[in-house]
Amino acid sequence: MDTKTETEIKRLAAFSDGTTGGNPAGVVVGNTLPSEAKMQKIAADVGYSETVFAASDGDGWRVRYFSPEEEVAFCGHATVALGSVLAEQGKEGTFSLHLNSGNITVEAHRDGDAVQATLTSPPTRSAAADPDLVDAALKLFGYQPADLDPALPPGLAHAGNDHLVLALRDRAALARMDYDLAEGARLMRQHGLTTIDLVWIETKRKFHSRNAFAIGGVLEDPATGAAAAALSGYLRDIGWPHEGAIDIVQGEDMGSRSLLHAEISDVAGEGIRVSGSTRAMER
Repeated sequence: MDTKTETEIKRLAAFSDGTTGGNPAGVVVGNTLPSEAKMQKIAADVGYSETVFAASDGDGWRVRYFSPEEEVAFCGHATVALGSVLAEQGKEGTFSLHLNSGNITVEAHRDGDAVQATLTSPPTRSAAADPDLVDAALKLFGYQPADLDPALPPGLAHAGNDHLVLALRDRAALARMDYDLAEGARLMRQHGLTTIDLVWIETKRKFHSRNAFAIGGVLEDPATGAAAAALSGYLRDIGWPHEGAIDIVQGEDMGSRSLLHAEISDVAGEGIRVSGSTRAMER
């Protein structure tokens, strides 16, 4: 692959709310992947929470994700951004993506002036969260046990990587989320977490979320498709009355309102379909 193709970086916001909001992602598409060191450098230079790299691979695409700090096993918003770029190249449809740890798909198509994309996550699994981890997370954010919503017990949810899910009793508690980035990274690395997903339940099918992503060198993400998939799988596992789908509003407290829609089948462990729109960003 020539140098120009290797370093051509598309910048998109995924899960946008029309022409605003969404989570920025870098996208690099070419004939072959750059070296691991080069991908890490590009991700650090771009500075977004993740940059996705894709290269043609048989009937699909070989895909890797990098945060500014390290490689990430799976990233939902970058996958949606990638699907959008592939669709913009005149290849609307369903794309097979070959990740480090398995295979997923992303669908993308034009909808007027916008591009809509739907990823299907890796398989899901979940378990009750360890009480010691919950206590440490509450301490990290300055919350008390009384701040938790008993309707949704703390859970460890997986959809390509692990997320701690903590439901808060009221919206004001979610709005005041804050924590020490270095301490958050230490806690997340110790427990193998990609994000800590703080949620407030507006209705049984509508959630508001904030995702701490200290391990990636970012205080929080304005939209997190992987965490949305993991949360959805957890809701399915505990018998939550989701009626087949949930909507998640994220990023409001960052001034970057983002919208995610998750479709949840009745099949335990099956990947979650997470949809959203994208918008182009300036350099």
